[in-house]
Amino acid sequence: MTRLSLLLAASCLGTGVALLGGRALLHSLPPLTPDTPASTLERLRRWSPDPWQRREASLLLERQAEAAADPRLQQRLLASQGWGPDPLAAVVLKHQALASESLDQPARATSLWHQLLRRFPSDPASADALYALGRRNPRLRQQLLQRFPAHPAALAAAVEAGPAPAAARAGALHLARWGARWPGAQEKILSSCKTGAQGPSATQRSQLAAALAELGDPQAALTCLGTGGQLPPSAQLALARPWLQGDGADKERALKLLVSLVRQAPDSPEAEEAVRLLSQQEGPASDAALGQLPERWRASAPVAAHRVLAAAGGSEAKPGGGATTPSASSAALDVLKRWPDDPASWDLQWDLSRRQLLAGQWSAALTLLRAIPAERQPPPLAARQRFWLGYALDRSGQTPEARSIWEELLYRNPGGYYGWRAALHLGQGDLAPDASADQGRNGAADTWQPLASGEAGLDRLWRLDQRTEAWETWRQRRANVPPVQSQELLVEGRLRQGVGDDWTGLAQLDRAAMALKPDQCRLLPQLEVSLHPPRFQAVFRSAGRDQNLPMVLLQGLAKQESRFTPTVRSSVGAVGLMQLMPETAAELAGRPLSATELEDPARNVELGSRYLRGLLGQWQRQPMLAVASYNAGPGAVQSWHPDQLRRAPELWVEAIPYPETRLYVKKVLGNAWSYQQLARGAEPRC
Repeated sequence: MTRLSLLLAASCLGTGVALLGGRALLHSLPPLTPDTPASTLERLRRWSPDPWQRREASLLLERQAEAAADPRLQQRLLASQGWGPDPLAAVVLKHQALASESLDQPARATSLWHQLLRRFPSDPASADALYALGRRNPRLRQQLLQRFPAHPAALAAAVEAGPAPAAARAGALHLARWGARWPGAQEKILSSCKTGAQGPSATQRSQLAAALAELGDPQAALTCLGTGGQLPPSAQLALARPWLQGDGADKERALKLLVSLVRQAPDSPEAEEAVRLLSQQEGPASDAALGQLPERWRASAPVAAHRVLAAAGGSEAKPGGGATTPSASSAALDVLKRWPDDPASWDLQWDLSRRQLLAGQWSAALTLLRAIPAERQPPPLAARQRFWLGYALDRSGQTPEARSIWEELLYRNPGGYYGWRAALHLGQGDLAPDASADQGRNGAADTWQPLASGEAGLDRLWRLDQRTEAWETWRQRRANVPPVQSQELLVEGRLRQGVGDDWTGLAQLDRAAMALKPDQCRLLPQLEVSLHPPRFQAVFRSAGRDQNLPMVLLQGLAKQESRFTPTVRSSVGAVGLMQLMPETAAELAGRPLSATELEDPARNVELGSRYLRGLLGQWQRQPMLAVASYNAGPGAVQSWHPDQLRRAPELWVEAIPYPETRLYVKKVLGNAWSYQQLARGAEPRC
């Protein structure tokens, strides 16, 4: 008996040593990623002596089977891989259960869900188990909402809550707190905003109204709030934003609300944002509102910058309107010196510099542009500043110094609009004029990139192509707290892209670029690649060849128009990737098109590229004029003196009287240049 016990102990010890040795071996080998060839994964899945490596290979192969909608293959690949306490076992059990449901094997699926819940009660994958098992057990749905409140499974359960009024209201309140933007949440919240005996309490109405304000529906928020209700500062900010876009009573209401917010909570982050919003408005009403702020805010950078701009005649410089007066420039320099790291100072610097550039006052422009070094600003603003510094120096006859600054710009930021213009001035390239080069993404830009979130478990899920699991894990851990710092924005933006949400993901990546601190330039290469994803490559390549257009120009246009979202609709009814109006699409197609046809990427891009080719033909293949016409219409562009474009194209763009079109031209052509540069392997550097 003693010998048997020793044998069993030795066997267990040997197994443990083997497992630990296998794990050490796994860590010493190159990690498996979505770029690992399928043949290599299959070999490792079958023959690797390391059980962890076999599981990782199985999960990567199973992801391919999931994409191919082959649940039987998923089951076969994951068989016997749900062992041990590692969180990857929870992922295996979840995917096995989902595959069983797809194959109409309810008993097997239920058994797997119970096993997952029993073994991994705190793992985010168990949220799906509670959701699935909760279809017949409301108690488990309640556990789901309490244990994993921000998890997508909990939000889906909250949307489905009801039909009893109390249960439906509880679901609406959960969504209001944890996920008001979840599909179906807005309708659920609206339906719960009822007064009377069966309606929500005053406190609950405030919670529901705050969510509606965050969703950009101020009228519904006020109706839900009723009389005597109070919104938190974040909801008051959200309420004011759409009103600021209007005029008359709405704008006056927004100004009053923002002033009240600052006075009630002067030390809150929302107060700072309210002051910035107030400072961006123009006119006597805005000046009066700023005068009602507490003293500490009246002496802040946003208010000081507002006063300088107001004295200079407003933020919008007009062609031929004259340069900034010496007194305004002196006051501006005082603000820039006092608050060099405040976004309001950066905006002030550019607004007045642009005015001097349009007036041809190169020396005055240089003084303003040098007041805050480019190194103290986010990369997009630093690139703009370096370009115009070089431009003003070149126009002042200091060409060698100008070329040196443009070369530094190309070293640090080779992509974007200003990288393109600097390259042109240096004779280092231009946008491809037609489809002959057919720039497809190549080299490292197409390869898988680590997430680098700083969380080992999250990074491993991403490495194993478990994008949904990674996103759900991140969301649950964040507890619906929106990211603010550049690193957080970069990670969440990429995770959203990973689950197909380019609309939100690209917006967050833009914010990440603007939030980047000078000591975070190591993030620039990944940020540049993520900001220019290779979506719908075959569609853009085909349309480019058919219309003899550079593929990168179509990509740049679609990114700016729709963030590559085929189903998005604008407020005026434009549809799809390249935002075609139904009437324009019908004219191009020779017949009316259904919504389904307009949302088809191939059809939409085909018609959009045909329209763009027509504009390029009208403007002798001048991309700036064609892109401006795509946004504002050829008639408007004709009135902007396009003959001046040949003499000073960058100044022509800055003189566009529509701020939206001015930015649009720079964004679209900057996107196109970035795609072209990424295809050539160029990337930003510190």
